[in-house]
Amino acid sequence: MNGKQVRISRIMRKGKAVVIPMDHGVTDGPMKGLVKMDETVRKVVEGGATAVLLHKGIIKSLSSPPGCGVIMHLSGSTSLGPDPNWKVRVGSVEEAIRLGADAVSVHVNVGSDMEPHMLEKLGYVADTCDEWQVPLVAMMYPRGKNIKANPDTIAHASRLGAELGADIVKTPYTGDPETFRRVVEGCPVPVVIAGGPKAETDADVLRMVRGAMDAGAAGVAMGRNAFQHENPVAIVRAVVEIVLNDADIEEAAERAGLKI
Repeated sequence: MNGKQVRISRIMRKGKAVVIPMDHGVTDGPMKGLVKMDETVRKVVEGGATAVLLHKGIIKSLSSPPGCGVIMHLSGSTSLGPDPNWKVRVGSVEEAIRLGADAVSVHVNVGSDMEPHMLEKLGYVADTCDEWQVPLVAMMYPRGKNIKANPDTIAHASRLGAELGADIVKTPYTGDPETFRRVVEGCPVPVVIAGGPKAETDADVLRMVRGAMDAGAAGVAMGRNAFQHENPVAIVRAVVEIVLNDADIEEAAERAGLKI
């Protein structure tokens, strides 16, 4: 047993994770679902989220501990800046420890013009995480002027995160279990899928989650499809049923009280 294992047990259950990232306020401001943060955090935790992912200022602003694992995000850029794809370091591992976080996360846009700077940051943070025994979640996205997110680039980006020291990799879903299985098999650390843009239907969300789990994913890190849902408690609960309890789509929806 070591410090990383202890902390990972706080952000995962049964080796699986349902993380709700809510770092979007840095990128896009106080968007729908991220205005009353205490309320939103309470709802996703009530739904059974294993962890929430927040920037340091939001962690400080919460009126009470969330009641689930806390991941502090160390990367930032804004949609108003000259290059939104260039994520710079806006926090430290030591700061996360002081705030009581259980893990940290770093965002890398693989293939962007500023990829070298982000890779350097990832390597530095990974070393610091090892020193302090803090788990590192690497958000690895194929994203740049001439880059397309397809199974090959997603597999490369995921492997890159593991190669540079991540304990968990978050990456886009390829769209089907067969191709995403290649991503999982090529990455020696657990892989969780990004939730992506707001989906049209709940069935689309649950189908994506079920497909990822069938491919061997360790869970999901789902933002807008959770915190912008009309019933965040229910959609998170449905996802938890699939990820943690291996429910099929219909079972998950029924247990959560969703109509699909």
